[in-house]
Amino acid sequence: MAKRPSRPAFAARVLSRSSYAEFLRISEILRLETAGGALLLLATAVALIWANSPAAEGYFALRDLKIGYEPWHLRLSLGHWASDGLLAIFFFLAGLELKREFVSGELRKVSKAVVPVAAAVGGVAVPALIYTLVNLGQGAESLRGWAIPTATDIAFALAVLAVINTHLPAALRTFLLTLAVVDDLLAIGIIAFFYSSGLQPLFLLAALLPLGLFTLLAQRRVRSWYLLLPLAAATWGLVHASGIHSTVAGVLLAFAVPVLASRKRGEAGPGMAESLEHRLRPLSAGFAVPVFAFFSAGVAVGGLDGFRSALADPVAVGIVAALVAGKTIGVFGTTYLITKTTRAKLDDGLAWIDVAGLAVLAGVGFTVSLLIAELSFGAGSAYDDHAKVAILTGSLVAALLATVVLRLRNRHYRTVELAERRDADGDGIPDVFEHRG
Repeated sequence: MAKRPSRPAFAARVLSRSSYAEFLRISEILRLETAGGALLLLATAVALIWANSPAAEGYFALRDLKIGYEPWHLRLSLGHWASDGLLAIFFFLAGLELKREFVSGELRKVSKAVVPVAAAVGGVAVPALIYTLVNLGQGAESLRGWAIPTATDIAFALAVLAVINTHLPAALRTFLLTLAVVDDLLAIGIIAFFYSSGLQPLFLLAALLPLGLFTLLAQRRVRSWYLLLPLAAATWGLVHASGIHSTVAGVLLAFAVPVLASRKRGEAGPGMAESLEHRLRPLSAGFAVPVFAFFSAGVAVGGLDGFRSALADPVAVGIVAALVAGKTIGVFGTTYLITKTTRAKLDDGLAWIDVAGLAVLAGVGFTVSLLIAELSFGAGSAYDDHAKVAILTGSLVAALLATVVLRLRNRHYRTVELAERRDADGDGIPDVFEHRG
């Protein structure tokens, strides 16, 4: 009798519960991001109200106010400073989180990494394809927006979860966070390769010097901010001057930071990456991203007629369709395909309706989508304004649909949450984390 082929290493279970330490870490991250999501929604609402009020000129004058030093190519508008400067902090944190996951987190195991990474790739590829198909006959300019609907906004998504008061199990929260982090990395890669222009090689080469010094100090576990911050700022400034979008510098700097503590150098406690995350995440979630949203989300809609006109644009149609349908198909379809082809099973307590709910929620794209819209069409252009209306509309529709799906399972989620808190032996670790497979 022929021997049956062995299953791949990742073929047992997918979306399984993480370790308790990882559960606590992710819970803290999501708590901060949820608070940041509330500020993000508030900043967006203020921007939209102001931009469509009789005082709208004041909003646009503030957004377009230029400050900075021209000889260093740094005389930028406040809106530009927010998208190029503050979002570099956001992408720095995304880079730190991704590196930590692959070095010491759950994603260091193929069995844990394959599904969320593949789902993120599917959640980028399918929306891009749908947008392109919708705008195929509209000309090269509209096609530049193909990457707008590819991003998932974790803060916005978590704000939605907070509003609907759902209690996602630990495995689903881990999946959502990992999906969003990988999504952000794919987005920064797209920005670097497809939305950079006027490349200046000398500035790019010059950026290697402060980046190299930053890496050297970081690898030696030097944590002095007065040494690291100037080098990080110099790297950012030179990358900005090189023609590559400066948020790329944030990811490059993050990848230079070591994850594990060095016992040889007498380093105790959390590693450098975790330490920087604790310091910078409140700054990113509580200030950088909301300020960017304030300057980017303000668009003069022009009343109901203007709203209808904006959504009639194929650019807007492509974005809404890609966020709502494309993200759902990409994330859910890829997860389902990998699971079935490897004969894997969802973890106990989860069902495909849960994956579908998260896939729909992944269509809440905001921060990075707004950034790519500006890079695609230019801030303040007609296409950019229509794209912003579509991003807001598509994200709202995705949020409402996700609310319907996830609320159907909320009673089950509460039962799982109680199990994840039960500690019968009183050792400080819930029982389900001690007996996971």
